Amino acid sequence: MKKLLVVDDEQSILTLLQYNLEQAGYQVLTAMDGEEGKNLALTENPDLIILDLMLPKLDGLDVCKHLRQQRVQTPILMLTAKDDEFDKVLGLELGADDYMTKPFSPREVVARVKAILRRVQIQPGPTAEEEESSGQIRIGDLRIIPDSYEAFFMEKLLEITPKEFELLVYLAQNKGRVLTRDQLLSAVWNYDFAGDSRIVDVHISHLRDKIEHNTKKPVYIKTIRGLGYKLEEPKGE
Repeated sequence: MKKLLVVDDEQSILTLLQYNLEQAGYQVLTAMDGEEGKNLALTENPDLIILDLMLPKLDGLDVCKHLRQQRVQTPILMLTAKDDEFDKVLGLELGADDYMTKPFSPREVVARVKAILRRVQIQPGPTAEEEESSGQIRIGDLRIIPDSYEAFFMEKLLEITPKEFELLVYLAQNKGRVLTRDQLLSAVWNYDFAGDSRIVDVHISHLRDKIEHNTKKPVYIKTIRGLGYKLEEPKGE
């Protein structure tokens, strides 16, 4: 049974989400402030965290930032009552995988949780024999091992979130193809963001920070103006 952690300071929302998520077959832990939520995330190792932005003691952005600094890669679905692009983008830049704006329907939250967990299945590292047949992808100085959920750049292991990894693998599997933001949203996030493509741009920016020598002149992940992105073999630089 998958274990979820829900952190929100409104008891009514906690109760509503806990009931609906348990009905969907999940074990649910709850916390009403950011400090407690952070501690539970570190000690209970949940499979996914639903994290409110506005929290007492420690707000959701600080919790997210702290967990990522501690190399906790648990998927985070951030909740916000603000219809503010800055808050959403900042949450994504700090390491959240997804966000939802209040008010929301419990059914939509359950659907999002299922979609994220379906896409994020971290597998244990392979044995030597398994690694030989793991279908590694090599593009320039980039090496991706899908079966062990690892990516290397210049043979240095990348610190990468599950969603960043899925995006990188999808781009690599479609090397040389121009992929629109809508295609990436559908393939990697597994649902329609109703035109909200900023989440793709933020994750692309994160990947460039990790695999490009010069993010202002990327040689791996190219922007195709008016269309989307493509990952290609770098030309002799």
